[in-house]
Amino acid sequence: MKRLLPVAALSLLTLAGCANTAPYSGDVYRGNQAQTGQSVSYGTIVAIRPVQIQADSRAGGLLGTGGGAIIGGLLGSQVGGGSGRQLATVAGALGGSVAGSSIEDRANRVSALEMEIRRDDGSDVVVVQRADHQFQAGQRVRLIGSGGNMSVAPY
Repeated sequence: MKRLLPVAALSLLTLAGCANTAPYSGDVYRGNQAQTGQSVSYGTIVAIRPVQIQADSRAGGLLGTGGGAIIGGLLGSQVGGGSGRQLATVAGALGGSVAGSSIEDRANRVSALEMEIRRDDGSDVVVVQRADHQFQAGQRVRLIGSGGNMSVAPY
């Protein structure tokens, strides 16, 4: 049992970061965007600030919460004896589920940029996307797409 605990803990931490963060990049297109026309406009970055995107977990939070509960319960079962051990197991499982959920949430955050862009027509738009390019205020950019499906690319 004691050998299983480190393996379970390592597995939980490894799997907790399994969110699919690729769609938040300006360089990744979804399948339904391929072979479709995208509108393009041009503009200049007016303001930029670092933000984070909270990615959804592929397992819907089950890995962090469930794995944390299992590990917490295993740790709690090592404490005390009799009814005290049962209470420690329950408390460990509850605490582990909260801690595991929190770890999974933090692991599923993506560094991103919030960019305010003044289009050449004078209108302003704000786009948030993964910080996988170096952008700066004053830089000319291309805006690809429209509405809820827009990305920023260097010009």
